[in-house]
Amino acid sequence: MIISKRKTALVTGANSGIGLELTKKLIENGWEVAALIRSEFPQEELNIHQKIRQGSIRIYRADLSDFTKIKTALMQIKEKEAKLDALFNNAGGSFPSLLFSPQGRELHYEIQTVVPYIITMELLDLLKKGEHRIVIQTSSDAFKIKKSFVPEELANPPKFQKLIGPYATTKLAITLWTYALAPKLRQEGITIVSIDPGNNNTMRKGRNGGLPLVIQPFIKFFGPHPSVGASRLYAGLESSPEDAGVYFSKGKPSVFQFKQHAGKVLMQVQSIYENEYLPL
Repeated sequence: MIISKRKTALVTGANSGIGLELTKKLIENGWEVAALIRSEFPQEELNIHQKIRQGSIRIYRADLSDFTKIKTALMQIKEKEAKLDALFNNAGGSFPSLLFSPQGRELHYEIQTVVPYIITMELLDLLKKGEHRIVIQTSSDAFKIKKSFVPEELANPPKFQKLIGPYATTKLAITLWTYALAPKLRQEGITIVSIDPGNNNTMRKGRNGGLPLVIQPFIKFFGPHPSVGASRLYAGLESSPEDAGVYFSKGKPSVFQFKQHAGKVLMQVQSIYENEYLPL
């Protein structure tokens, strides 16, 4: 088991985009990082690879769409990490078409709504041993254009639209269950918040298919560097227990719609966790 006097954050999707910049920022500020990732860190990130060799960054691998692979990785984390001071449920993406996970649910929903709940529940004990005791969810302002929200359609949406379809809907869904779960976690000494990192330029060659064509040039030429979004997520570490369940946009608490469905979304992800993940 790894015992360190320094604070440790677990970051999902830590090897690219906002997650990579967040990892750098954490390291620069004296944190250690447990990186839950599917693929390698970029070879050109020499400082990152040095920190990996030194043990300041510890890698755990999993395809976050596959429950069996997640379970193996989380077991390793619980065996090797003595504590977690913060959990960043950051992994996600905007996919170009209607895709489904190995469990049979729409891919955005599985990765961006369901899996963050599983990871949070599984790592609660480690968070309780930490100092900060905070969970930070990567949300998105994209959901603010939604005119309707039907929780029963999350797993198998009747239609698909890039960015404003399942991507936006599932970012709303994680924000809703975060809001619903926050009071219970606060009683256990853990603060959970949702943060919109903004429209950062995370476009990479061959990886921008999830963005509508009309938006791609705007993001490419005018979207801020992913370090901007990473700074917003990092700032979430300063959240107090009074902020539990709050959704932050542009660094400030922001209102969001469809709170009447928060409890139902929480029940959905809780049911998947209890009936599908735990029995594995």
